[in-house]
Amino acid sequence: MPSPVRVLFVCLGNICRSPAAEGVFRHLVHEEGLAEALHIDSAGTADWHSGKLPDERMRQAGKARGYDFSSRARQARAEDLQKFDLILAMDAQNHRDLLSLDPQGLHHTKIRLFRDFCTAHETGDVPDPYYGGPEGFENVLDLLEDGCAGVLSHARGLLSRS
Repeated sequence: MPSPVRVLFVCLGNICRSPAAEGVFRHLVHEEGLAEALHIDSAGTADWHSGKLPDERMRQAGKARGYDFSSRARQARAEDLQKFDLILAMDAQNHRDLLSLDPQGLHHTKIRLFRDFCTAHETGDVPDPYYGGPEGFENVLDLLEDGCAGVLSHARGLLSRS
């Protein structure tokens, strides 16, 4: 069996957007019967919340849609750039921070903006819902559901090449 395709979702603190993306994508991958073919993880560019569960508001919004957001926060590391096949930044600043982990540019092509994979929403940043109300978490989940479908299509293409 070929090695799994490794996908990493990244936001600032790894307690809202990226663990939700991980959970949404994991759910979609499981439904498609591809759990053995894909390795899914999330991380933050900052280490403020390392070891913590996702934000309670995000977990509740996800639970209402049938998702389990139970990963533990961790900080993205330079070695992640070698380890993962696709690294998805939730916003432009996260993207710049990830690129800075790779000063020689060896892995820049696999560091992408998540919203590049959305089809029903315009490209740009996935907004951080942390300081807003419940509607922000719902909006993020809408974006993640849209984009994760595109990520799955892309991952299928990577699987067919391996």
